[in-house]
Amino acid sequence: MDNKIEKYQKIIEEFLTLEANDRQYPDIELQVVTDTKHNHYQLAEVGWDDKYYVYRILFHLDIKPDGKVWLAANNTDVLVAEELVKRGIPASDIVLGFQPPYVRPHTGFAVA
Repeated sequence: MDNKIEKYQKIIEEFLTLEANDRQYPDIELQVVTDTKHNHYQLAEVGWDDKYYVYRILFHLDIKPDGKVWLAANNTDVLVAEELVKRGIPASDIVLGFQPPYVRPHTGFAVA
């Protein structure tokens, strides 16, 4: 299980880093936030857009102890789950946590 979790950690960190590098805005910092001890991962925007302060979580993912990757938030048009599958995480290990439990069986991904 640990090897699987370590593999998923690397895939998620690489995905978030690439997304951060692709999104460059003046005066807004893209922060890849990783907590490998508790397996929480986020990409956040922090800074200023003209006279408005920006703090927004673009992506939030967690790896649960059973090795499932839970997508808790996706505030973009990027198909995160599909990107993770392309990078080597099977759909059977990805849970769309932001979808209600009764919808998950119809998503093509894990239910929990």
